[in-house]
Amino acid sequence: MPFSFRHIPALIQATTTTIGGIWPIFNARGAMLEFGFPPRIADDPLTWPVMIQGQSRTTILGLLTFIFYFTGRLREVDIILAIMGFYAGMLDSWVVWKTTGGLRWTVFRLVASWVLGAWGLMGMTAGRS
Repeated sequence: MPFSFRHIPALIQATTTTIGGIWPIFNARGAMLEFGFPPRIADDPLTWPVMIQGQSRTTILGLLTFIFYFTGRLREVDIILAIMGFYAGMLDSWVVWKTTGGLRWTVFRLVASWVLGAWGLMGMTAGRS
């Protein structure tokens, strides 16, 4: 399968979710702050195992995206993009909004994730626009 520029959003998603999901293992507090949690939550060591465990699933989705991509299963890549973009993006944004009240970061997360979700829903990675 030859590389195409329409594959870039999927590769960005796969890379950020794989690396982002591994990060909490080494620095849960830093990963939580980058995610958008306020210091009052990220500084509490009792929250770190939850972040590590939850993000392990994110790593799995990133790895599956890479596996499907490199085996030429681009329709499956688009399905992952659509589901993660809309569902996880909505939940991530809601959690950031509820814990920080920061509208700017919440809107950024929602728009960015929904762009990826729309990309997948339209089948752009597989070329089915």
